[in-house]
Amino acid sequence: MKARLTFAFLIITLAFCSQMRAQASQFSIDQSPLPPPTARVNDLANIIDDTIEAQIEAKLKAFEEKTNPKVEIAVVTVKTTGDRAIFDYSIAVARGWKIGSKDDDNPSALLMVAVDDRKYFTQVSKDLEDELPDGLVGQLQRTFLVPAFKEKNYSKGINDTIDAYIRTIEARKSGASATQTPAGTQSKSRSMPFGCYVLICLVVIVIILIIIFARGGSGRGGGSGGSGSDRDRWRSGGFGGNTSGGSAPIIFWGGGGGSSSSSDWGSSSSGGDSWGGFGGGGDFGGGGAGGDW
Repeated sequence: MKARLTFAFLIITLAFCSQMRAQASQFSIDQSPLPPPTARVNDLANIIDDTIEAQIEAKLKAFEEKTNPKVEIAVVTVKTTGDRAIFDYSIAVARGWKIGSKDDDNPSALLMVAVDDRKYFTQVSKDLEDELPDGLVGQLQRTFLVPAFKEKNYSKGINDTIDAYIRTIEARKSGASATQTPAGTQSKSRSMPFGCYVLICLVVIVIILIIIFARGGSGRGGGSGGSGSDRDRWRSGGFGGNTSGGSAPIIFWGGGGGSSSSSDWGSSSSGGDSWGGFGGGGDFGGGGAGGDW
């Protein structure tokens, strides 16, 4: 009887070990355990407000299109990563989804949230680690993501964190300081010095005096038809080319180029969703940071 129990115990142990080994062999950090992505933001845990999700998707699309090389940033939320550490799980998704381009320079990142596990991790590709070093990524998440998550405001936490990533990447790529300030605030160093205002006022006054004296001089020069015609053209046409008498001159600053640029930007960021998948990179070496709340 004792021998039979021992034999049965061995059989059960072997079966259990075989099952665990099979499960382990099914997981690879180079293959995503999740289904293929359908957008830049994949809210599989359904914790992001639909409106905010659309806004994040739009800003990631616009940011990708205006950067060179293109920076691909993805967001994914899941209920749990199971018995896998979120680091392993997130790098498997980042590599398996091949976030980033196929080019040699392929900066990209993936923000993953496991809501039931109360854990998060941002994977940063090798070509984005200069702009988003591990320590700074952790700081930004603790500043923008964790406080909102503790209040169960997942939409705000993810949205604010993505905004912080974009601001940081833009600042570091331009060589500016990557200090994080609340949106809408500006440093005092950006304000125009007082001396510049004085100089501008003096230049405007001088121009006005030159115009006044020039018009006065032409008036004293006699009833010359040519000078009268010049004054008529100045009053009726001017800069804008308006030929109707008595109309105020129209001055165009910057011409039509600015309007065209603004229109182009609007059409590219607000048009239909033409997302066709990530670029085929997936060059993630373990950079990034994470934690819990």
